[in-house]
Amino acid sequence: MDLLIYGSYGYTGDLIADTAADRGHDPTLAGRNERKVADQAAELGFDHRVFDLDDTGAVHDALDAHDAVLNCAGPFVQTYEPLVEACIETGTHYLDITGEIVVFQAIAEYDDAASEAGVMLMPGVGFDVVPTDCLAAHLHERLPEATHLALGFDAMAGISPGTAKTVIDSLDEPGYVREGGLLESVPAAHNTRRIDFGRGEKSAATIPWGDLVTAYHTTGIENVEVYTALPEPAIWAMRASRPFTPLLSLPPLKSGLELLVDTTVSGPSERERETGRSFVWGEASTAEGERAVSRLETPETYALTVETALEIAGRVLDGDAPEGFQTPAGAYGPDLILSIDGTERHDE
Repeated sequence: MDLLIYGSYGYTGDLIADTAADRGHDPTLAGRNERKVADQAAELGFDHRVFDLDDTGAVHDALDAHDAVLNCAGPFVQTYEPLVEACIETGTHYLDITGEIVVFQAIAEYDDAASEAGVMLMPGVGFDVVPTDCLAAHLHERLPEATHLALGFDAMAGISPGTAKTVIDSLDEPGYVREGGLLESVPAAHNTRRIDFGRGEKSAATIPWGDLVTAYHTTGIENVEVYTALPEPAIWAMRASRPFTPLLSLPPLKSGLELLVDTTVSGPSERERETGRSFVWGEASTAEGERAVSRLETPETYALTVETALEIAGRVLDGDAPEGFQTPAGAYGPDLILSIDGTERHDE
């Protein structure tokens, strides 16, 4: 497996590396912490490289020796740029497991350069955004005339330290929806609705999920919203916090919260990953009121991320890597998600 996994010793990167070892793959592990990556590589029997993303020469040397890189080092807004630019220069395919909307937007801007270089750029090969992107493509096939798309998920049983820090990093960012093909800034929990994700109706609120970029790219539907299931008190708190959003950008506050994450957040346990389930919902509709609804039930979010990341990496290394900026369903179709064991799709 001629794959470089950068950030391999983080929570999700470690899960991916462990599973790769169990399946007889042989990626190279990489990161900036020499002790962590060397210990991990020795335990799994993999080669490793140590480099900081600020070291342009080292980044180029590492990527030049591999066909693809899987970036697992978040927050991805801080790590995508040097890797993407080096991938274009070295002819290396780029994958990551981001859910950060600004990262999807930024990487999409490299489409022409990547196409000219003959490389694929595909952010979001995990739970963010494989199941939702596949559901969006499936709904578009069911209702090609759709003008509006709503997606949502009920899945947050627990989060990793990296995800928690990404949330902290974006606390001062606005919400977003897509209207008329354009991303529009909106307040937190801009819209709410009751959604049956597959286990009865729950309250849900809009969030700035990556599908606001990827679903539009995959389907061309110009009006997109993404929801997550939340308790009513959480929605009230999100709305009540709106006046204090500028305060959330203060570096001391963010640093303090990140330190709290380091000491209190460990990510879902092995049992939670093995037994947990995630539920994804989507609704496509037309201006005339025609409507199609579909749902997915999948493994727990981090377990699913491991499977989809390795599935897509395997396809890329087998030569199935369309050039330029790509989305999971755009490159591999809406049934990509059904290749993952334990996934079911239902149409209403």
